[in-house]
Amino acid sequence: MVYSTDGVVPGKEKAAVKVSEGETSPGQQKIRVRLDRKRRGGKSVTVIEGLRMPDAELKNLLKQLKSGLGTGGAVKDGLLEIQGDRRSAVMAVLEKIGDKPKRSRG
Repeated sequence: MVYSTDGVVPGKEKAAVKVSEGETSPGQQKIRVRLDRKRRGGKSVTVIEGLRMPDAELKNLLKQLKSGLGTGGAVKDGLLEIQGDRRSAVMAVLEKIGDKPKRSRG
C-alpha cells in the first residue's frame, strides 16, 4: 500500500455529487426563517438564511418580498433581512415559490 494525500482509500471511492450554487432546486434548500433583535437597537428583523442562489436572484426575491409585504429590507452576507416580525408572511411567500422553509428560534 502506498501513502496518498488525496484522502481516497483504494476500493472505497464514492461518487461525488457536485451541485453548483445556482443549480439547486427549491425543495432541496434548507431555508431557515428567524427573528433577530441583536445589534439593532431593539428593533426586530426577520432573517432568511440558507438560500443558495446567485446575488441577482437574491436581490430579485428581496424586491418581491419588500413590495409584497410593504416593508424594507436588505441583503447582507448572503442573508435576506426584512424589517419587522414578518416570519409567517415570509414563510407563506417562500412556500408559494416551492421552497420548504422552517421557523427557527421560536
